[in-house]
This record gives sequence, C-alpha cells and structure tokens, in this order.
Amino acid sequence: MRAGRWGAASLMAAWLLFAGPAHAEVAAADPIDSGMRACLARADRSSTAGQVQCMDEARNAWRGAADAALNALLAKLPPAQQKRWQLSQQRWVAWRDAEDTMLAAAFASTNGSSSYQIYEADMRLQPVRDRALALRLEAANAARQDAPPVRACSADARCEHVRYDLNRYYRKFYARMPKHSRATLVRAQSTWRAYRDATTPLVDEHARLDLLGARLATLKRLSETVGNR
Repeated sequence: MRAGRWGAASLMAAWLLFAGPAHAEVAAADPIDSGMRACLARADRSSTAGQVQCMDEARNAWRGAADAALNALLAKLPPAQQKRWQLSQQRWVAWRDAEDTMLAAAFASTNGSSSYQIYEADMRLQPVRDRALALRLEAANAARQDAPPVRACSADARCEHVRYDLNRYYRKFYARMPKHSRATLVRAQSTWRAYRDATTPLVDEHARLDLLGARLATLKRLSETVGNR
C-alpha cells in the first residue's frame, strides 16, 4: 500500500469498510460510532493528531462499553459460567495488550506517514469495539434456551476455511516482519490463541466465525502493510 494523505471523508469510508459486516446494523446506530463520526468531521480535529485522538476517545468509550456488557452478562449466568467468561475476559485483555505492542512494532517498519498513523489507530480500536459488541450480544442472548449445538471447527467448512487462511496470512506476516520484531508477533498470536481457546467454547458458530474472521482480517491487512515505505 502506498501512503497518501487521508482526509476525514476518506478516513471514515475506510473505517466503515473495515468495521466488519457482522455488526453493521448495531454499529450504524451506536452512540459511540456516531460520536466518533462527529469528532472526525470537526474542523479542529482535521489534523492527523486530531483524527487519531477521535479514534482513541472512541476506543476508550468502547472499553467502557465492553466492561458494562460483561457485567450485564455475568449477572445472568450461574457461577460456573461466570468463571468461564471471566477467564475469557482475562485472556482477551492479555491479548489486547500484546497486540498493541505488536502493532507498534509493525507500524514502526513503515514510513510513519499520516495515513499509517491513522491506520494503526483504527487497528487498535477495532478489537475493543468487536469485543464490546460481542459481549452485548451474549448478554442479550444469555437466557436463550434453544441454541443449536455447536459443531467442531473441523466439521464446519466455513470455520475450516477461515482457519486455513488465518494460518497462511500469519506465515506471510511473520516472513515480512522485521526479524528484531518477530517476537512481538509470536507473543500476540500466542495470546490470541489463548483468548480463542477460552472463548469459542462459550459461543455459537456465528460468533466463533466472527472471532476467527476478525483475526484473519487483521493478519491479512498487516501482512500487506508491514515494511511498506
């Protein structure tokens, strides 16, 4: 990707593109998303620093939303299930922190232009937003009794396909990552797998596919970005 200058309109178009189809209807009406759109359109936030600030503020708001959704979910569950979701959250937080370190290393390999700074801010925002929306959905469905059984990933063609591509783009990303930064990628992927393993047994096939698909999209984007000048 060649770096160019992003204005507020092009940034929002890119953000809407990568926000993820699974939650499009929810996102369209969410006050956090609406607030970020308004922030990005402000004249006093038109600089790169201002645009990144808007996205960081939205990320913090989504962190609060995720905490609130987790508490709502836990309140509806028996103690054994509460512990499993608490473990999922602990693993997610560990992955989020490792992911931030990896993103810093990956984008340090680019030319540091304004477009890459905004790109990085977006990739820090999206996992937090995805987690909040996923927890909201689980909280809304916590009392559901008619959930169909979840097949193993190996028995679900879509899941298997995503898992195959995920591994393929991880290898591509690893090969392009500067050697001195590869340890950050290895750690981020290891903590993501721990989060995946703690979480996928708790959700249905659609949520599992969302989780894997989001990781695939991240690895694909980074494999095409790292090292660009």
